[in-house]
Amino acid sequence: MWCYRGGSISTEPRINDRIRVPEVRLVGPSGEQVGIVPLAKALELAQEYDLDLVEVAASARPPVCKLMDYGKFKYESAMKAREARKNQAHTVIKEMKLRPKIDPHDYDTKKGHVVRFLKQGDKVKITIMFRGREQSRPELGFRLLQRLASDVEELGFIESNPKQDGRNMIMVLGPHKKKTEAMAEAREAQAARKAERQGYSVGDESGDEALDADAALEAENAALEAEDVDTDDVSDEAADEVDAPDEAAASPEAPAQA
Repeated sequence: MWCYRGGSISTEPRINDRIRVPEVRLVGPSGEQVGIVPLAKALELAQEYDLDLVEVAASARPPVCKLMDYGKFKYESAMKAREARKNQAHTVIKEMKLRPKIDPHDYDTKKGHVVRFLKQGDKVKITIMFRGREQSRPELGFRLLQRLASDVEELGFIESNPKQDGRNMIMVLGPHKKKTEAMAEAREAQAARKAERQGYSVGDESGDEALDADAALEAENAALEAEDVDTDDVSDEAADEVDAPDEAAASPEAPAQA
């Protein structure tokens, strides 16, 4: 039994001898309109200019063909697509979790992460986690969110006001910079560091310090992408056990049996 296995459909335009129409609307190398000419005449002009005859509009009647260097055209198209992907910005929402009674040192650490995310052009979702009796004091979380927003107001703004969501209170901060601007600044800073690095000799202490600083920055950024920056992720069940009233401890012990 014969079975046809269809191959992949080529998306590349037809060129030169692959064009199978009696006549084409020809466009010259500089974009000038030549007019409708027989295919043989168009191929002859392509050989005369040492160029390729490329079908650029196959659905037109007659098809539109252009004289061009197809290899150069493919290279330039690939470079444009690569540059477009390089400048493409994906919207990323980072998350940072805090407790209402957070330690000052932990608060500074968390704020540093928020500052870095905003500088990178990412949004940040701030979550205040209430446990046990803390749920009766939502104003503590509200004040903490307002304090954090005030500390980073030069880099971001409140995109979503604080609101209660079950046991948590959530606020979203948006960056003043666009993602594309942050990426461009990061590339410029990296290029400046590389140029500064190349200006130092191999044994120079300043050059070694620049290398160490650059390597540390790259390692830190990679680590932040790989791991969760939340260090206070305590389960609800464990936290409820910690915050539960001490009734059992306060109750008298049962008398020992003789």
